[in-house]
Amino acid sequence: MTPKKILLATLLAAIAFSQNTSAQDADTERGLERYRQMMKEDPWSNPGFLDVDRGEALWTTKRGPKNVSLEQCDLGNGPGKVDGAFAELPRYFADADKVMDVESRLLWCMEKLQGFNRTDLVRRPHPGGGQPVKELGAIVTWIANRSLGMKFAAKLDQAKEKEAVAMGRTIFMRRQGPFDFACATCHAESGKRIRLQGLPFLSNAGEAKKVVGEWPAYRVSSTHVMTMQHRMYDCYWQMRMPELELGSDVSVALISYLTKTAEGGEISAPGLKR
Repeated sequence: MTPKKILLATLLAAIAFSQNTSAQDADTERGLERYRQMMKEDPWSNPGFLDVDRGEALWTTKRGPKNVSLEQCDLGNGPGKVDGAFAELPRYFADADKVMDVESRLLWCMEKLQGFNRTDLVRRPHPGGGQPVKELGAIVTWIANRSLGMKFAAKLDQAKEKEAVAMGRTIFMRRQGPFDFACATCHAESGKRIRLQGLPFLSNAGEAKKVVGEWPAYRVSSTHVMTMQHRMYDCYWQMRMPELELGSDVSVALISYLTKTAEGGEISAPGLKR
């Protein structure tokens, strides 16, 4: 076979492979969309609702060295008021003098109210494949679900809130680490894919509104619920960056930026992801 024929055969094979994988990916997306539609018709078919129930039980259970529940935890609207709280987070909390998302606020409440050691709480806080979401993640899933159908309405207009949003945008756009990656490498352009999976254009308000409100979400591939903090942690791991600590200023800043970008988007947690 001549070099030209070899080149032509290689090109044809590459085109065929591309078309085949694109077709397979389209089939997967259609299947997942059918599953999402089924869940809209019967939301309880989403396994993530098992953690909604577990989270509610954990919220009211007396636990920790102080043997108290989280029912006096103030998520921003007063002690124990959960309905709609997730839709208004992240926000600045004067008692902690920090901007907090739902997970960092829960860490604070578990430490201050229940007496848990924060160091213990942030050590290996996320589940492995096939393992159930841990206690904090289950509570987060329940809290998020109590804002189901509401719109993101975090004001993020206080001075420290503005700083967090600006910091989050800078981190999102900045290339760093051994791969010279940024969040924007994967999530600041339409039509990007990784391992045949479509990647959301998160710096675009229209697309951010569609996807940010789906977290926490049940991951079919790992068979557990993943919170937004866990999603950030996993992205950092994939970029081979230093481990992102649960509730850190960096993670809260990124979530503040994404939430601001998704302002007005509907909350549909727990969502469903492949």
